[in-house]
Amino acid sequence: MIKRTFDILNVVIAILLFSPLLVFSYLLVKLTSVGPALYWSQRVGKNNMLFQMPKFRSMRVGTPQIATHLMNQQRDRNAFLTPVGSFIRKTSLDELPQLWSVLKGDMSVVGPRPALFNQDDLIALRTEKNVHTLKPGITGWAQVNGRDEIPIPQKVALDEYYLKHRSIWLDIKIICMTVIKVIRRDNITH
Repeated sequence: MIKRTFDILNVVIAILLFSPLLVFSYLLVKLTSVGPALYWSQRVGKNNMLFQMPKFRSMRVGTPQIATHLMNQQRDRNAFLTPVGSFIRKTSLDELPQLWSVLKGDMSVVGPRPALFNQDDLIALRTEKNVHTLKPGITGWAQVNGRDEIPIPQKVALDEYYLKHRSIWLDIKIICMTVIKVIRRDNITH
């Protein structure tokens, strides 16, 4: 109950603070590429239940639904990006619509990042370590300790650490670390 109250309070504050960025990002995506501004991605949530997670669309319509790290060659990855895709990813503006998922109860502000429905290796390892019992988060312990640059077993080990040590104080630390990493654009490979 405390975590849910913490989430709602943080989302309300974030919406008030970031509403100009939400409008700006929406218009930026809509005016620079064909298709909807929002992309609804099928993700794995708490207890491996699937849910639809919104993001501002950074990839062209028709891009395969695979994890960024699976797009092996940098030029292939860039071929799928919209004209503003790289910018909204590097600034994490594409993540802002996930505030809706937190309000809806599918996600938390802090938790393991939700896996794509087809990331079988990540899902299996998280299930083995009981990480699947947590609500996924907009940010998490693995996000602030490597993000895109760490291999899946290390990512799950960080998620497991969060599972065993979670607290409001750790969540506050992760949120503060996230803000610093977003400003510095640390550990972003796309």
